[in-house]
Amino acid sequence: MVVPTDTVYGIAADAFSPLAVTLLLASKGRSRKMPPPVLIPRLNALDGLATDVPAEARRLAEAFWPGGLTLILHAQPSLDWDLGETKGTVALRIPADDVAQDLLTLTGPLAVSSANRTGQAAAQTAADAEAQLAESVEVYLEGGPRPAEGAEALPSTIVDATAVPLRVVRQGAISLERLREVVPGVLGVGEEPSAVEPPETPGTAESSETAETPAVDDSPRN
Repeated sequence: MVVPTDTVYGIAADAFSPLAVTLLLASKGRSRKMPPPVLIPRLNALDGLATDVPAEARRLAEAFWPGGLTLILHAQPSLDWDLGETKGTVALRIPADDVAQDLLTLTGPLAVSSANRTGQAAAQTAADAEAQLAESVEVYLEGGPRPAEGAEALPSTIVDATAVPLRVVRQGAISLERLREVVPGVLGVGEEPSAVEPPETPGTAESSETAETPAVDDSPRN
């Protein structure tokens, strides 16, 4: 089905149905090498779907969910699902959209990707999506323009949290500066760890020179 989210309209399928996910990818013209992210209704679903979640990733989730942040994490190995060639990971997000959250509360986790054919513009209404996807989608849920009229249509920011330090792999709605207000050591797209200055520690000049990025516990895309 096509559903509104806080970014653009998405095409959604039961995350635990391999056939549904296969049909989702086929509707978009994508291969299994481009697995869809999974939208969840609430923060406590995080540990049910992901494992080895770093403390830094939890802080980002608490700060920016619901919202335009997608976290790539290690998937729970016991889950019976097939999202494509994920290499054991899953990309999770909570959308800041009342319609989407109400739907997710009823359905549980949904595999969701932008509602458009690959290479075409992302749909901002259900009618836009239907013009591209036609009968490949069973249900179109219209909720008005997404984002709201006058707002810029930005994708979510994607952060790889499968290793430390965390790394932005796609810049989007949440800026790197805002991410670093919560997790100072997060790397920008293409940055190496040495490129990120550690936060200064109050005190003497000597202590600030030797300060290290705080240690963390040892982990997408609409």
